Amino acid sequence: MPFALTAPGRHGAVLAAVNRQAEAEGLAPGMRLADARALLPRLAAAEARPAEDRRGLERLALWCNRFTPCCAVDGADGLLLDIAGADHLFGGEAAMAAEVEARIAGLGFEARTGLADTPGAAWALARFGREGNRIAAPGDTAAALGPLPVEALRIAPEDARLLRRLGLATIGAVDALPRPSLARRFNCGEWSDTVLERLDRALGRRPDPVASLPPPPACLARLAFPEPLIDLAGLEAALARLVEDLSASLERDGLGARELALLFCRVDGGAAERGVSTARATRDGAHLRRLFEGKIETVDPGFGIDAMALHAVRAEPLAHEQFRLAEGGRGSNEPGPLIDRLQARLGEGSVSRLAPVASHLPERAERWAAPGREGEAWPVRPGLPQRPFRLFDRPEPVEVIAELPDGPPALFTWRRLRRRIARAEGPERIEPEWWTGGSGSDPRDYYRVEDVEGRRYWLYRAGLYRNAGGKGPPRWYIHGLYG
Repeated sequence: MPFALTAPGRHGAVLAAVNRQAEAEGLAPGMRLADARALLPRLAAAEARPAEDRRGLERLALWCNRFTPCCAVDGADGLLLDIAGADHLFGGEAAMAAEVEARIAGLGFEARTGLADTPGAAWALARFGREGNRIAAPGDTAAALGPLPVEALRIAPEDARLLRRLGLATIGAVDALPRPSLARRFNCGEWSDTVLERLDRALGRRPDPVASLPPPPACLARLAFPEPLIDLAGLEAALARLVEDLSASLERDGLGARELALLFCRVDGGAAERGVSTARATRDGAHLRRLFEGKIETVDPGFGIDAMALHAVRAEPLAHEQFRLAEGGRGSNEPGPLIDRLQARLGEGSVSRLAPVASHLPERAERWAAPGREGEAWPVRPGLPQRPFRLFDRPEPVEVIAELPDGPPALFTWRRLRRRIARAEGPERIEPEWWTGGSGSDPRDYYRVEDVEGRRYWLYRAGLYRNAGGKGPPRWYIHGLYG
């Protein structure tokens, strides 16, 4: 199916990227979405998300550290790998390029590689080089780039159009021009790259530094023993050392652990693993040691354990804590440590709490979840009416008398007691969630009411009198209490 990503434009949405089917039908990036759909009505489109694409490229660049330690994101759709000194590990440059393409294809992405002495030349060959001719031999960059179009210099579109109008369609033709006249013609100002500068960078006449991505935090502490450990005391001492090293590493990186795995490597080649999770991010060494109490005893050392490792499988940013003058330094009234110890002793799922759920219906807007796994909260809208402190699991029917058919209630009967309403506020309309199969339900009009004795209630009317049809009159319910 033809598919395209769109981005905002001056006169409406424009195509930011198209797949092969859309390209075969004549669509191209930069075309207005309205024109594209007029040309191809069956085009499927979705809004581009540049920020998420950038994060995906950064993750892919870190994944490419298996090929070389120097990897960087190059523009909005490329990666730059400095393979100097690493290509021989893969059988040469051509074999390494084929390996990179094959491994990335295994991740579900289509990649084109280009190899050259400079980043600009590699960029040009990857995007404009012919199949089988995307590798420039050392010192042969100018000859490899000569037949490529001027757009391969990454110059501004207006500069490329001007070069073509002057009859300069290739990089080789531009490089043959006298340099002073080229500089005068295309010097666009102090803050922009000129055509001459782009050309010199691609051909290696000017430096083109690359800032590689910093490696992610290791979040791992290892410990190898000169002699295999068998007794429990030795394993506990090793755990204390690992926790201390991991806590220092997490504090240096501003992180806290949410899930940890303790690995045991036996001399016979076997391995064992014990894991714990925390309700909140933490790097408190004493607390982390307590979580593993009782778990080390379940490990069979066999003929001995010669190595251990503590890995923070999941880590989150954690701000530094302020020291307290009282309570012996770092003090905390958070229930997280208690929850973690209960889960460590009683097992996963033994402790739970109410977590918000993205639902408009009040009775579906919460669920029981393990601490720390509540998921994303339903965004709070400014000015949203206050919800009652006590919400019934199931709304209870009430009998209501209103001054007007679709007006607020004036009197209602609940649990055989009649309550006269002194004040009412509303309605707040809540429509059924059609995307969950509730399209046949009636809309709800909620009212916050107060009776003559000062008690406050949350009532709602399901349906409207004017839309009742064959369903009968609307029904009234009480859904919660204030105070």
